[in-house]
Amino acid sequence: MLDLSKYASIGAALKDALDRFAAELCLIEADREREKERLTYRDFKARAHRLAQAFEDAGFSAGDRASIIMTNQSKWLISAYAIFFAGGVLVPLDYKLTPDEQWQLLKHSGASVLVTEYPIWRQLSDAAGAATANVKTVLVTEAPPNAELAGARRWEEFRATGEPVLVPRTRKDTACIVYSSGTGGRPKGCMMTHENYLEQCVALTSLYPFWPGVRYLSILPTNHAIDFMVGFFGPLTCGAAVVHLRTLRPEYVREAFPKYKITYVSLVPLVLKNLQKGLEARLEALPAGKRRIFKALAAINKAVTKGRPRLGISRLLLKQVHQAFGGELRAIIVGGAFTEAHTLQFFYNLGIPVANGYGLTEAGTAITVNDLKPFRADTVGKPLPGVEVRIMNSASDGIGEVAVRSKTVMKGYLNDPELTAETIVDGWLMTGDLGRFEEHGHLQLAGRKKNMIVTEEGKNIYPEDIESVFEDLPVKEFCIFAANYIWPKRSMTGEQLVLALHLEPGQRFSNELRAEISARNQRLLNYKRIHGAVLLEEDFPRTASLKIKRNVLAERLAKLDRAAAILPL
Repeated sequence: MLDLSKYASIGAALKDALDRFAAELCLIEADREREKERLTYRDFKARAHRLAQAFEDAGFSAGDRASIIMTNQSKWLISAYAIFFAGGVLVPLDYKLTPDEQWQLLKHSGASVLVTEYPIWRQLSDAAGAATANVKTVLVTEAPPNAELAGARRWEEFRATGEPVLVPRTRKDTACIVYSSGTGGRPKGCMMTHENYLEQCVALTSLYPFWPGVRYLSILPTNHAIDFMVGFFGPLTCGAAVVHLRTLRPEYVREAFPKYKITYVSLVPLVLKNLQKGLEARLEALPAGKRRIFKALAAINKAVTKGRPRLGISRLLLKQVHQAFGGELRAIIVGGAFTEAHTLQFFYNLGIPVANGYGLTEAGTAITVNDLKPFRADTVGKPLPGVEVRIMNSASDGIGEVAVRSKTVMKGYLNDPELTAETIVDGWLMTGDLGRFEEHGHLQLAGRKKNMIVTEEGKNIYPEDIESVFEDLPVKEFCIFAANYIWPKRSMTGEQLVLALHLEPGQRFSNELRAEISARNQRLLNYKRIHGAVLLEEDFPRTASLKIKRNVLAERLAKLDRAAAILPL
C-alpha cells in the first residue's frame, strides 16, 4: 500500500494510487446475473478526472461541499474521488432516509452540489425541502433519455476535457461531514478531517491488510463509516478491488462469494445473525451421520485454531463451508452495533474469523478491533495503534464511561460548538458508552450512559430525532427515552425506545389513545419505532425556557419498576 504518512489529503493519496496500480482491477459492478462493468485503476482515473475537471469548470472550489445520495456502485466512488480531487468536502447521506430528512441534512450541511440517482431524485424533487437548501447543482445518474430532470443535469454528460489539477488540502481540513443522527431533531454532523481518515486507514490495514488481488464485497451503504473506509479509501490506497452488487437479494449475495472469490466483506450484526441462522438450519437438515461428522470436524477446527486462525487447516477440515464462501474469504468485518459472543464464536468455530470491533462516527471507523491473537468472542478487542482509551469515573467493578483520544477523533460537530464542548472534553471524546478493560487489555462493553440506542442494523437512534412524529399527541406532555438510559442494564443488546406520557387531568390511557400512538409509530421506519409507553402522574420538570429536563425526568421514571411500568402498544 501507499505510505500514507507522506500525504496531506485523501485526494492526494488516491491520485497516486490510481497511477501506482493503474493496471490492477479496481471495481466490479454486477446487477443480478449480469456483470455491468469492470474498471481498472486506469479506467477509474479517466472517468473521475473528467468529472473533477467539470467540477472545477463549474466553479466548485476548495472547501465547497458536495453530497452523494446513492446506492453502492462505481459512480459513488468515482464521484467521491472527483470531489476530493477538486478540494471539496464530501457529505455522504443515507439513501434510505425520507426525502424530507435528506433535504433537512442537505440544508444543515450547506452542500451546494448533489450527486444522486434518478429514482431518488424523483422523490427529492417532489419534496418541499428543496426550496430551503443551498443546492445549486444536481447531477443525476442513469436517467431515462426523455426524463424530466427538474433542473438537474445528467451525471454521464457532466464531463470536461483536459487534465485537472489537484486542489491541495491540509491534514487538518475537513474532508467529510458525516451525520451520526439528526433527522427530525438536533443534527449531528461530524466534521471528519483528512488526517482522521489517513490515520485510521494506517491503523486498520496494519491488522487487516489489503493488496492487489484482494476483493472486497461492498454490502453496507458506502455512506456508512465502515464501508467508506474498508470499501473505498482502504482498498483503493492498497490496489485492491471492490465488488458492488446493485441488488442485495440473498441469492445474489451468496453467488457473489464463489463467483468473485471474495476476500473480505463487512456486515452489521443483524445480517451476520441471519447468516448464522441459515447455516444452522442447513446443518440441522443434514442426515444424522453427516451432521455428527460435521460437528466433529468443527470441534477439531476449534481446538487447532484456539490460539490463532489457521485458514489453510480450516479450509481443509470444513471444505464445503469455505467453498460456499468462495474459498478465499479471510475474515468477515462486523461493526456498527454490538455483536453477541455466541454469533462470533459460531463463525470462528467454522474457520471464518470475524473482525469484531467497536467504534462510533465521531471517532472515525473503529476504536478497538479484535486482532485474533487470540480470538476473544466476549470482547471488542484492543485499541487500534495510535488510539488511547480510558475508562472514566469507574465504579468498584471497573465499569465507567469509555473515553477516546486519537488523531482519528473528529474535530467537532458542524455549527454546534456547545455539543462539541460537551462531547470532547480536554481532548478526550466522551463516547457515552460504558465498559471496562479486562486483564489482557481487551475492552468489554457494558451498556450506555447516553440517551440513545443502536440497532442491530447499525443505526444510531436519538429519541429527540423522532419526537416530531408525536407532536400534538392528545396528552398533556410527552418525551421519548431509551429504556436502558432510564433503567441502566449491563447489556448492549435488546435496546428499546419508550414513550413517557403525562396525561391530562381525568384522562385515561384508553384504547383510542393507544391506537393513536400506534398509528403514528407506524409512520416511522421499523428501527425507529417505540416499544411501549410509561405513565407519569406529575408535571415534567422544565427549565426557565420550558424545555424538558430530560435527565431529571429520567431520574423520576427510574423509581418505577421497569417491567410493570412499560405498557405495550
